[in-house]
Amino acid sequence: MKFLHISDLHLGKRVNEFSMIEDQKYILKEILTIVNDQKPDGVLIAGDVYDRSIPTEDAMKLWDDFLVSLATKKIPVFAISGNHDSAIRFSDHGALVDATGIHLSPVYDGDAKSFQLEDKDGVVNIYMLPFVKPTIVKNIFPKEEIADYTDACRVAIKHMNVKKNERNILIAHQFVTGAERCESEEIVVGGLDNVSAGIFDDFDYVALGHIHGKQSIKRDTIRYCGTPLKYSFSEKDHVKSVTVVEIGKKGKVKIDEIPLVPKHDLREIKGTYVELTAKKNYEDTDTEDYIHAVLTDENDIVDAIGKLRVIYPNLMKLSYDNKRTKQQQMISGVDGVETKTPIELFEEFYEKQNNDQMSDEQREFSLKCIEAIWEV
Repeated sequence: MKFLHISDLHLGKRVNEFSMIEDQKYILKEILTIVNDQKPDGVLIAGDVYDRSIPTEDAMKLWDDFLVSLATKKIPVFAISGNHDSAIRFSDHGALVDATGIHLSPVYDGDAKSFQLEDKDGVVNIYMLPFVKPTIVKNIFPKEEIADYTDACRVAIKHMNVKKNERNILIAHQFVTGAERCESEEIVVGGLDNVSAGIFDDFDYVALGHIHGKQSIKRDTIRYCGTPLKYSFSEKDHVKSVTVVEIGKKGKVKIDEIPLVPKHDLREIKGTYVELTAKKNYEDTDTEDYIHAVLTDENDIVDAIGKLRVIYPNLMKLSYDNKRTKQQQMISGVDGVETKTPIELFEEFYEKQNNDQMSDEQREFSLKCIEAIWEV
């Protein structure tokens, strides 16, 4: 039995104030093409469909269109809410859409939604656990000992009454201990949201959401599929993909990845202003990509963002990598201030601020300014 595993669509997200809605529309069409080619028995969506609990109209329409396309193809969908989603809004009309094969996790009430599919090798049970916090589970099961996120998920799984002799899939949205994070994710101070991978032993495959980089934890079949798009420059080297999971006989699971090619890549370019604006250095690249430009010039370029956007219209971020930024010095009181000339004091300040000495041209300019001030 074959499934496609995706998660963390974050529909409606803005990256460095750039709307990603058109890129998301494009990548969902790419995913639908993969669905057509792979003809899976189901699509597993592991939370964070939206980027915020009150999504934009564009984001809601995009999600609706995606689900309608899957329903038209008669592909069952099993989707849970993540920490960015409103569990109530996410499951709206859930009972109604169940009839179309679109299964949305309701607000967790102690009875995790589950479904059964069957093939020549028997039954596959699909359990849907939306994002839960310890307080939520504790309120439902007050007699259970729940001190952290691991306990919360352990108790929730315990009450699923998983049939260990059958093939079982869990869809969950949590941070499993050992996963590598990205800048675009929400981080709980101190790792208090950690969940131990040991609680998933009864499942043949665990389709996880929440972490934006694809990875497996403890074993290949406890897996984050990652986001379909890059949502921060910490993900610039990621190869985004759709995870294909084939469940054979009990204990036999095959996992593949199908790469996703975005409308615009998100990448970093580095060099001096002259180098980044030299035609030979950009003519064979896609200048429409989302760009983080790192300038290595020692002096700031006036209106660098505006000038660079003539070539790179989707420049998202600009930073400098030079002597000044590599070693920021602490500026403290100056010794012997009474015996030093104004230009000597200014030279010391400049060197501490920029980790470099003033040029002769800069020194001459500064002297003229000081002299003009003193004449006033």
